[in-house]
Amino acid sequence: MLDPVELTAGYKVVPTTTCDTCPPLDYLLVGGPDPFKFKLSSRFADFLRAHVAADKVLFTTCTGAMAVAASGVLDGKNATVNHSAITFAKQGFPNVKWDAEKQWVVDGNIWTAAGAYAGADMMAHWVMENYAQEVALLGFEGLDFQPRDVNRKQLVL
Repeated sequence: MLDPVELTAGYKVVPTTTCDTCPPLDYLLVGGPDPFKFKLSSRFADFLRAHVAADKVLFTTCTGAMAVAASGVLDGKNATVNHSAITFAKQGFPNVKWDAEKQWVVDGNIWTAAGAYAGADMMAHWVMENYAQEVALLGFEGLDFQPRDVNRKQLVL
């Protein structure tokens, strides 16, 4: 369905594709839904499993890791989630090795981040690992952004 999807604060997005019509993606970012209301559809679970099995990169931020965990792709993997939801994540998805300390965790082609700012830091590090430092610095300057490391310490660039 291509109906508008309501996000937090009444913000709505209109999808342009579905799991059935989406071309293969190199990268997929799953943001954090309300973990008490969200139910992963079987079609999106299949989409996630196929994406990860194809060795494509999957990013999650905030409670997005719990949505992804419902597909089983995080079973046996190291991951994190918004730290305020870590107890709920451990109870709901005990086969995931949840990390309550790190701001983000990388396990193979899956990158999971705690809250929204941890997600920004995670993405900054991904850019720094995959592109020239000048590209990252130009982006940080334009955003007036100073990324932190995985332990929340400001990076000196």
